[in-house]
Amino acid sequence: MFPASRYSSKAHRCIRALKTVQAEHASPQLYTTLHRRTCSSGSAPRITTHYTIHPREKDPRWEGVEMERFADEADVVIVGGGPAGLSAAIRLKQLANKHEKELRVCLVEKASQIGAHTLSGACLEPSALSELFPDWKERGAPLNTPVTEDIFNILTEKHRIPVPMLPGLPMRNHGNYIVRLGNFVRWLGEQAEEIGVELYPGYAASEVLFHEDGSVKGIATNDVGIAKDGSPKDVFERGMELHAKVTIFGEGCHGHLAKQLYKQFNLRENCEPQTYAIGLKEVWTIDEKKWRPGRVEHSVGWPLNRNTYGGSFLYHLNEGEPLVALGFVVGLDYSNPYLSPFREFQRWKHHPFVAATLEGGNRIAYGARALNEGGFQSLPKLTFPGGLLIGCSPGFMNVPKIKGTHTAMKSGMLAAETIFPKLTAESPDSETAGLHVPEYAEALKKSWVWKELHAVRNIRPSFHNYFGLYGGMVYTGIFYWVFRGKEPWTLKHCGLDADQLKPAKDCTPIEYPKPDGKLSFDLLSSVALSGTNHEGDQPAHLTLKDDNIPVGRNLAIYDGPEQRFCPAGVYEYVPLDTGDGMRLQINAQNCVHCKTCDIKDPSQNINWVVPEGGGGPAYNGM
Repeated sequence: MFPASRYSSKAHRCIRALKTVQAEHASPQLYTTLHRRTCSSGSAPRITTHYTIHPREKDPRWEGVEMERFADEADVVIVGGGPAGLSAAIRLKQLANKHEKELRVCLVEKASQIGAHTLSGACLEPSALSELFPDWKERGAPLNTPVTEDIFNILTEKHRIPVPMLPGLPMRNHGNYIVRLGNFVRWLGEQAEEIGVELYPGYAASEVLFHEDGSVKGIATNDVGIAKDGSPKDVFERGMELHAKVTIFGEGCHGHLAKQLYKQFNLRENCEPQTYAIGLKEVWTIDEKKWRPGRVEHSVGWPLNRNTYGGSFLYHLNEGEPLVALGFVVGLDYSNPYLSPFREFQRWKHHPFVAATLEGGNRIAYGARALNEGGFQSLPKLTFPGGLLIGCSPGFMNVPKIKGTHTAMKSGMLAAETIFPKLTAESPDSETAGLHVPEYAEALKKSWVWKELHAVRNIRPSFHNYFGLYGGMVYTGIFYWVFRGKEPWTLKHCGLDADQLKPAKDCTPIEYPKPDGKLSFDLLSSVALSGTNHEGDQPAHLTLKDDNIPVGRNLAIYDGPEQRFCPAGVYEYVPLDTGDGMRLQINAQNCVHCKTCDIKDPSQNINWVVPEGGGGPAYNGM
C-alpha cells in the first residue's frame, strides 16, 4: 500500500496489521419511574465495550500492551475519498505539477476500495467536473446517460398530479447526467493516482491529532486487533499517525471527526443546527420495453403526509442493460416515532405509477445514507488552525436540486487553490504549528457555490408551516421561481432533528403492509444486497454514552424508534434472559454507515465511531 522504500520494518509491521443524556421531553422523576418499569433489577446489561467509552488506561487487560504508534509526514492529508476529497487532492497535484513543486498529498478512505461506500441518486451537474477536467469526456468519465426527459409528480394513494418543470426551477435537469456515483468516484480515484496522489483505502481515520498550541497536527488511523469484549487480541496493533501542514476533512455527511472538530473549535457557534434526511436506494433491472434511458422522475406526496418532508426519484440509466436507480428520501425532522423510512420506501413502490415500471423486474442492489439538508443557514465555520472542512461534511448540498456532488467538488478545488500558495511560500505566514487558511472560506463566499446555496436557502425551511408540503411548494414558486431567492430574509430551521420526535403515547402507530417479495422486501434481505460486512470480533462501533438510556428512555418514552429509523436492522429490543424486561441488541455487522442513528436518536446517546478499516458496505456503483 505505502511505497516500500520510505518506511522502516516497524512501519511495515504496523501497515500490515492495519487492514449525556438529554432529557428535555421527560422530567428526572418520570425518567426514573419509566426506567424501573422497563428494566429488570440493577443496571442494564453491558452493551458498549469500545475504548472511547471505556478508557483502556482503566482496564487491567491492557496493562503492558505496546501502545506506540508509527508516524509519517505529508504536506497535506485528506480524510475521505469522495468527490470533495478526491477533487481537492487532484487540484493540489495539478497546481504542484504546473508550478514544478514537490508536494506529497495522502488521502485515507475507510472503505476497502475507493467508491465502495459511496451512495447517491445520482443526477450529476457537470459544472465542477468541467472545471477540474475540461477534457473529462476524452478521459472516459463514466457519464453515460444525459438527461432527456424530466418528470415531476405529486402522488396521491392511487393517482398522480403532473407538475410542469419550468425553466429556472431548481429540480430541472437539462444538461445534467444520470450516474452511478460509486463508479464516478472510482474514476476520480484513478485520475488522482495517475497524477501522483497517494491513496490509502481501507484505513479509517479515527482520531484528530493536535499540536501543543491546539492546532491540528493530523490524524491517526484506528487500532486493529481488539476483541468484541474490548480486550486486546494477540494480533493487536496500534494505528498509525499521519502528520501534515494542513489536514482536509471531507468525510461526508455527519463525519465522525468533524463532530470532534465542531466541539474543539466551536465551529457551529454562529450557524443553525444541521438538519438531515435519510436516503434509501435500490438498483433494478427492468423489462426492456419499459426502459426509457435518460428519463428522470421525481415525486412528492404519498405515502408521506403533508407535514413529513420527503420525496422519491426514479432514474433510467443507459449502461448497456435496462437499469433503473430508484430511491426515497425522508427528512429526519419527522415527529412520529412509529415512522419507518425503509418501510415507507417499500410502500411507495406499490404506487400504480411506480409499480408499472418495476413489475417483472429484478432488484440487484440496496443501500442507505444520511444527507445534509440544512443548507446555507447551517454551514459552520470552515477553517481552523491546521485544517478545514469540505464537501458534505459541513453540508454544501443544494436541497431543492437534490444535488451536492458539484458543490462538494468545487469546495475541494477551492480548498486546494487557497492552500497551495501558503504551502509553497518561502516564508509561510502562520501563527500556529498547523497552517491556518482562512482564505478558503473567503474564496467560497466569492464563488458560485455560495451564490447557489444562498438563493435556495429558504426552500427547505419553508415547508415548516401549517400546510407543510403544499405551503412549501407555493413559497418556492413565488420566491424562488419569480424572485430567484432574493427575498431579504432568511428562514430558520426547527432545531435538532433528534428533538423533533413526540412521545409514543401522543402518536398513532403506522400499520405497514407486509412485503410481497416482488416489489417490496424485508429489511434483512435488503441489507444482504448492500454487501455489508465487518470483522465480527471487534467492539461495536455504534457506541452508547450510557447503556441504561435505550431501555430506560428511548423504549419507555418513544417505543424504541431505533428499530425503525435504522435502515439496516442494527438495533433490536429483545427480552432479557430472565424474562422480566427488555434489552437493546446492537447488530453492528449490519451497519451500512448511514449515520442516521447518531443523528435521530432522541436521547443523543448513540455515538457512531469508525469500525476497523475496510468494514462496511460494498456498494457496486451505487
